[in-house]
Amino acid sequence: MTDFQTIADRVEIEALRGEFTDAAMMRDRARLASLFTPDGALRMPNIPAELVGREEIRAGGERLQAQWDFFVQTTHPGTIQLDGDTASGRAYIQELARTLDGRQGLNYAIYHDRYRRTSEGWKFTERVYEVRYFDPTPLAGSAPRPGPAAS
Repeated sequence: MTDFQTIADRVEIEALRGEFTDAAMMRDRARLASLFTPDGALRMPNIPAELVGREEIRAGGERLQAQWDFFVQTTHPGTIQLDGDTASGRAYIQELARTLDGRQGLNYAIYHDRYRRTSEGWKFTERVYEVRYFDPTPLAGSAPRPGPAAS
């Protein structure tokens, strides 16, 4: 593998991780599911939820999203270890959320990732979500609500 290929692989994997956060924030579950291999898994032991395969990931995401008043996720780059057509890595997460039933909080977490190069580019084969810190203190802010229609 050339140095240029290594750089390209790292950039593509980082773009994949960014695409995941964007799809989650935009509530685009079909796009989020497409970022996984057909047999890929999203495991969230702290939720608890384990979603295997694109259809489960899409449907499970819709169930979770239906519970949100609001959800904000920011992702911070972590490590990437390349090994030919596979790789592993970590991404660091900060989230603010409030559910429709009033549960809320701030948390910091890590995604432990496995990736595979496919004909469609790099995809997740597994993403394991590990919460490292959770603060359920009521959030002072709120999601903006639509204003009155202009006359």
